[in-house]
Amino acid sequence: MKCKLKIRQKILLYILGATGLFYIACVGYILITSRQTIYKEAMEKTQLTAEVSAKEVTAIFERELSLVRTLSQALTVYQELPQEQWHKLFLDMYLPVLRENPQIYSLWDSWEYKYYIPGYTNDFGRFVITTWREGSQLKWLYDERSMEGDPPIYGVFKRNGVEAIWEPYVDQVTKGKAEVKLMITYASPVYVNSEFAGAIATDVGLDNLQEMVSKIKPVTGSYAYLVSNSGIIAGHPNKEFIFKKIADVYPADEKKYQLTERIAKGEKFNYTIKDSSGREHLICYSPIVAGKVKTPWALVLSTPVDVIMAQARHTLWVSIIVSLLGLIAITLVLLFVSGNLTRPIKKITEALKRLARGEISEELMVSINSGDEIEEMAVAFNTSLSGLHHKTLFANDIGKGNYATQLELLSEADVLGKSLITMRDSLKNAAKEEENRKLEDQKRSWANEGHAHFGEILRQNNNDLQKLCDNVIISLVKYVGANQGGIFLLNDDDKMHPFFELISAYAWDRKKYMTKQIELGEGLVGACAMEKETIFLTEVPDDYVNITSGLGEANPRCVILVPLKHEDEVVGVVEMASFKVLEKHEVEFIEKVAESIASTILSVKINARTKMLLEQSQMQAEEMKAQEEEMRQNMEELQATQEEVSRKSGEIEEFMNSINSTAYVVEYDLGGNVINVNDSYIRLVGVPREQIIGSHHTQNLILNDKQKKEYGTFWENLKAGVSKKLRTTITSGGRSIELLETYIPVRDVDGKVFKVMKLAFEVNEFQQ
Repeated sequence: MKCKLKIRQKILLYILGATGLFYIACVGYILITSRQTIYKEAMEKTQLTAEVSAKEVTAIFERELSLVRTLSQALTVYQELPQEQWHKLFLDMYLPVLRENPQIYSLWDSWEYKYYIPGYTNDFGRFVITTWREGSQLKWLYDERSMEGDPPIYGVFKRNGVEAIWEPYVDQVTKGKAEVKLMITYASPVYVNSEFAGAIATDVGLDNLQEMVSKIKPVTGSYAYLVSNSGIIAGHPNKEFIFKKIADVYPADEKKYQLTERIAKGEKFNYTIKDSSGREHLICYSPIVAGKVKTPWALVLSTPVDVIMAQARHTLWVSIIVSLLGLIAITLVLLFVSGNLTRPIKKITEALKRLARGEISEELMVSINSGDEIEEMAVAFNTSLSGLHHKTLFANDIGKGNYATQLELLSEADVLGKSLITMRDSLKNAAKEEENRKLEDQKRSWANEGHAHFGEILRQNNNDLQKLCDNVIISLVKYVGANQGGIFLLNDDDKMHPFFELISAYAWDRKKYMTKQIELGEGLVGACAMEKETIFLTEVPDDYVNITSGLGEANPRCVILVPLKHEDEVVGVVEMASFKVLEKHEVEFIEKVAESIASTILSVKINARTKMLLEQSQMQAEEMKAQEEEMRQNMEELQATQEEVSRKSGEIEEFMNSINSTAYVVEYDLGGNVINVNDSYIRLVGVPREQIIGSHHTQNLILNDKQKKEYGTFWENLKAGVSKKLRTTITSGGRSIELLETYIPVRDVDGKVFKVMKLAFEVNEFQQ
C-alpha cells in the first residue's frame, strides 16, 4: 500500500534528509577547501581595508584640492579688476584660509605674463605672489619666475591644464622657529576665456597625513605607508624610509613587480613576500586618485599572513558551529515555514503569470520577508522585473533618438542588456555616420556651388584682365571666409628679367590699391611659383604679414599660396591670409579654382595680344601703302648714296684699325657679358679669346666700395643711352693695371641700344 504524505510531512522528510546529507557533504568539502577559501577571503578583506584607508587619504586630498579649486574660481573673477584692487582682495581672502587651515604653510598665486602684459609674446615668464603667516600677521612676497623657460613640473602642469598634486619635497618653514618639513603642493589652474592664465596653489606639510597613515593597523603586526606618483615614500612607520624611493627601499619588490610603474598607472594589486625572519606578509596596493589629478598616489598595507589566517580559522570554526545550530534550527523553522510556504509561492506564481502575458510594471513586484529561498526567489524576481523595466525605458529612449541614455547591467551575464547596449551603440554609430555623410555632402555642395559661381565670374570677365583679377580675389576671399588676399601675375615683357606683379588685392570687405613686385624665387610667392606647388602655413612667422582692421592689428592663423598654372605653366600666384585655419576641402577648392583662373588669365592675355596684333596689322597695312611710294623714292636715293657709303666704309675700316692698334676694345651685351674683344685686349689680359667671350664685366675688376654701390646705376644709364667714363683697375699676369675706360652705347637702326662698346687706355701711357 502506497504511503501518502502531506506537503508539510514531505517537506520535513525530504528537506531534513537532504539537508543532513548536504550538511555532511558541505562539512567535508569545507574541510578540504577551507584553507584556500580562508586565504582568499583574508586577502580580499585586507585589500578592502587598504581601499578604505586609501579613500580616507583621498578625502584629505579632495579637501585640499577643493580649497585651491575654490580659490582659483574666485581668482578668475577677481582678475578682471585692477591689480591694486584684486591683490588686496586676495590677501583678504587668504587670511581666513590660512587661519582656518593650520596645515597650510603658504598660499601662492602665479600669473602668466603672456595674458597680463600687452605685447608679451613668450609662452613662458610669470610673476608669483607668495602669502604666508608669521604669528597673527600675513606676509607676502612678489617675484618673477620662468623667465628663461618653465621648470619641468610647472610646464607639465600648464600643458595638462588640470588640478595637480606635486611630488613631495623638503622645505624649510617657519613657525616661531625655522624647521625642515616634508611638503606637498596642491595646485589648480586659472583659466581666462578658456586659456591658461595662471594658478593658485597651497604648500601643505605632510605631518597630519603621516600621522593618520601611521594609525592604520587593522590587525596586530600590520602597518601602512604612503607612496607618491613617482615612487617617493611620503609616510612610513620607519622614519628612515620617508622621502626615499620605494625602488631603493624595496629593490627586490621593485624588480619583480615593477612597483613604481604600476603606482604611476594607478593600478590596484597585491603580492606576498617573506621578511628576513621568514614571516610571510600580504602587501596590498590601493590607488589614490583625487579630483582631476592625473598623477595617482598609492596607499600600501602590509599585513602578516599568519595573523589574518588565525582570524579566518576562528571564523571557520564559528561557521561550523553555527551550521550545526542551523541544522537544528532548520527543523524548527521548517515546521513554521511549511505552513506558510504555499502563500508566498502562490503570490510569486500570480506575478509570473502576469509577466508571461507581457505586463512589465513595478506593481508586479512581490514583498516576501520569509528569510529563506522563497524570499531570494522573490528578490531575484523583483531584480529581473526591475531590470526588464529599466530595459523598457532604455529601449524607449533609444527609439526617441536619445543615444546618450545609459543602462546598468544586472551582471556580466546580462545578455539582453548587452544586446540593447550593442543596439544603442550601433544606432549611435549609424547616426554619426549619417551626420558625417551629410557633412561631406555639404562640403561637396559648397565646392560645386563655388565652382559654378567662379565659372560665371570667369565667363563675365574674360576680356578685362584687371576687372577679372579684382572680381576673382574679392569673391575668393569672401567665399572661403578669409580676411585678405591678392593675385600676383607673371610679367615677362622683359624675357631676361621676369617678375611677379601684384595685380589685385582685397582685405576687410574692400579693394586695396597697392603695388608690389617679387622676383622669381623670392619669398613665399616666388617659391610657390618656382616649385609649382601649394604652400600652406598654419604657423605664420610674426614678421611675415599682419591683418589690420578697425579693431587693431594681428597675425593671421594661416597663409595659403596657390600657383596659377595651366599645363604646368605658372602664370601667377594667389595668396590669402585668414584668422581661421582653412580646412582640407577649402584648400582643395582653392587649388581647383586656381586651375580655371589660370586658364582664363591665359585666354585673356592671348585675346589682348591678338587684339593688339590685329590693330598693329591694320596700321601696318596702311603704312605699307605709304611706304611703297617712299621706297621708290628711296631706291633712287639709295643708288646715289651707295657710292658715298662705299667711300665711308673704307674710312670707317681705317678708323677701326686705328682704334684697334691704339686702344683696348671690348663689346658687351646689355647684361654685361662679353660678346667681342680686339687682339690688343687679349694680349693685355693674357687669356684666350674663347675664355673671355661670355665672361661678365666684373671679372678681373677691382672696385672700391663707392664703385660697388654705383655699379647698378652705371649699367642702367648705359642701357638708357648715356655714355660713361670710368677709371678702373684690372689684374693680369700678377700685376694691377689702371685703365681709363669710355663706355659707348651702340644703337641699332631704330635708335635702340643693343650693345655697349668699351674703349680703354692705360693710365701710364697718358702719364708718359
